Amino acid sequence: MFIVERRINLKKIATLLFTIMLLTACSETTTNDYKFSGESENWEAEYLYKGTEKWGEKDERTTYSNEDSYEFILKYKGSIEELSSLQKLEYSYETISSAAESIEEFAVPPSTLTFSSRGSSDGGAKVSEDEVIKVNVKWDDFEESFELHNNK
Repeated sequence: MFIVERRINLKKIATLLFTIMLLTACSETTTNDYKFSGESENWEAEYLYKGTEKWGEKDERTTYSNEDSYEFILKYKGSIEELSSLQKLEYSYETISSAAESIEEFAVPPSTLTFSSRGSSDGGAKVSEDEVIKVNVKWDDFEESFELHNNK
């Protein structure tokens, strides 16, 4: 009888250990997909953000990784003819954790109303869904600033 009870206890312990190992080996993944937008009198912009966060366990320590990509799209609200004398366009945008700036100079008038930039990172800071992204646009002698908000 003593031997039977001992085998049952070993099975319980082995099952418990296996369950603990299985739970700690699993990771949790969160996908973030945000679309921020806003506009000023002459410009409208979108900031499209996609990120993946992974939480897990390794050697009894919590692990974290983040991969993301973004695209910033700036569009002039007027006609292409209105940009025919454009010589220089500068635009910048700023999140809580990063900022970017682009400067384009034109020897000939631009052939588009839309300007964009994109990028990605592995392990960089993530953009949160409630951020307010600040945008500034300078073109020739004009300047406008506005904010982008998440379209939840």
